[in-house]
Amino acid sequence: MAKKEPVMLSDYERQRQENIAQRDKLLKQLALDASSAGLGPGQKPKPTKATQRKKPAVKKIKEEVVPRRTSSRIAGIEADSEVAKRKAEEEHVAAQEAARVKRQRISGPLDLSEIQVAGKGWVKDDNSLVDVFRRGADPGLRTFGEQEVKETTDKELRALREKMSGLELYEGFEPNRIKITPERIYSLGFHPAAEKPLIFAGDKLGHLGFFDASQSSSSVKNEPVKTEDQDEEEEDDDPDPAITSFHLHTRTISSFQFSPHNPSHLYTSSYDSSLRLLDLTQSSSTEIYAPSDTSLDEPISGVEMDPLTPHLLYFSRLDGHLGRTDTRAPNTVDIFQLSEKKIGGFSLNPTSPHFIATASLDRTMRIWDLRKLSGKRGAQLPALCGEHESRLSVSHAAFNGAGQVATASYDDTVKIHTFEGMSAWEPGRDLGEKEMAPSAVVRHNNQTGRWVTILRAQWQRHPSDNVQRFCIGNMNRFVDIYTSKGEQLAQLGGEGITAVPAVAQFHPTNDWVAAGTASGKLCLWM
Repeated sequence: MAKKEPVMLSDYERQRQENIAQRDKLLKQLALDASSAGLGPGQKPKPTKATQRKKPAVKKIKEEVVPRRTSSRIAGIEADSEVAKRKAEEEHVAAQEAARVKRQRISGPLDLSEIQVAGKGWVKDDNSLVDVFRRGADPGLRTFGEQEVKETTDKELRALREKMSGLELYEGFEPNRIKITPERIYSLGFHPAAEKPLIFAGDKLGHLGFFDASQSSSSVKNEPVKTEDQDEEEEDDDPDPAITSFHLHTRTISSFQFSPHNPSHLYTSSYDSSLRLLDLTQSSSTEIYAPSDTSLDEPISGVEMDPLTPHLLYFSRLDGHLGRTDTRAPNTVDIFQLSEKKIGGFSLNPTSPHFIATASLDRTMRIWDLRKLSGKRGAQLPALCGEHESRLSVSHAAFNGAGQVATASYDDTVKIHTFEGMSAWEPGRDLGEKEMAPSAVVRHNNQTGRWVTILRAQWQRHPSDNVQRFCIGNMNRFVDIYTSKGEQLAQLGGEGITAVPAVAQFHPTNDWVAAGTASGKLCLWM
């Protein structure tokens, strides 16, 4: 085998190899020098006990002791057996029945002394309201902005603004101390007595609260209280007002109205599907209407009594129906389906109660005439005179004595519809789009959200100066007052109001305004 001839290196390659060899020799020498000087890398020292970190001890979570389920194995019941299945079904049925009973309405008569949940003891013989009712008291209500009042050029409007802006926040107690109901207020109103302000309010869980605003902190007896550091009893220098509360319904009291013919009779409607009559002189509450089948859930959203017919009661339901019943014959009821969606509120024309205004989730306000019915018996409908559609749902519609309807809707408007000469209309009159159009539109924030009761425009029923006006809650913690032309008269407020006074009402004749909050507190201007 022939030997390979040695490869001849070029001068450049030979010089490169020499440079590499010199560099390697230099690096080895540097490494030896560093090692002899103790600068080179060494082994890591073993950590001592002092330098070792202790792992944090795992905290034991103390579990809450809860009742244990009964063991089918210990009880000798085989898994997946018919006995075990029957036991599980019985427990499920029992839980459902307990929940149903808790929400079911109470149909029998109620004595106020038995259903009182708050306030001083209710004694029938010591009922301070009886004297007011027996006297036959007649029914019988401020603020906006000083700058707007000063800039008003119309003399009559300015005088009215000054009058309503002159109302002052009740000084007897601070608003945050007047907790008239335990839960969120859904309905509120004055007793029609003009001698003193008597306010009633219904809340989310069916409580009806009563507050006599003629009292003051000095007139309320101080209750003795014990301090933590003292065994002796001391008197509270700032006592709470005397408030009485009754548990009339098992669910929300959506609306109530005093009878225009008997001021001691208060009719209440509730989401528990019932109407009740509270007789304040007899200290008792009786059921006026409820579905014959107790399992039916037909929440009632509003109630009104015919001002001309003493025994005729109207009510609306959340399923879009309107009902009419005679209190003398509770089992007789007429039901009309006026909408496929929720009816949030309705109102009778005070002078012509056969005309009804309804507000619905279907975005419409409608006018109906009960004098003209059509359809088969059991499925009859009143004549639809006309309707007005808003951009979003309409939450309430309210008639005043002049034939005007005020609505509040989620398109952030309050609309006023004027219908002239309704008493002379022929039955079933057909109203055109122009006649149904609002005569005034007020921009108003109606976005209440989840935790504030829906805002509703409520008229003063019998204003002493014959100037039609209504009040409505303001999301900025005020109560606004407007005329039937949409002119703002006042914006009521004051110190101590810590929540939106959403549920606002006028006294029927006096210049008093009351409003309730989601915390059950009462604001009052007089």
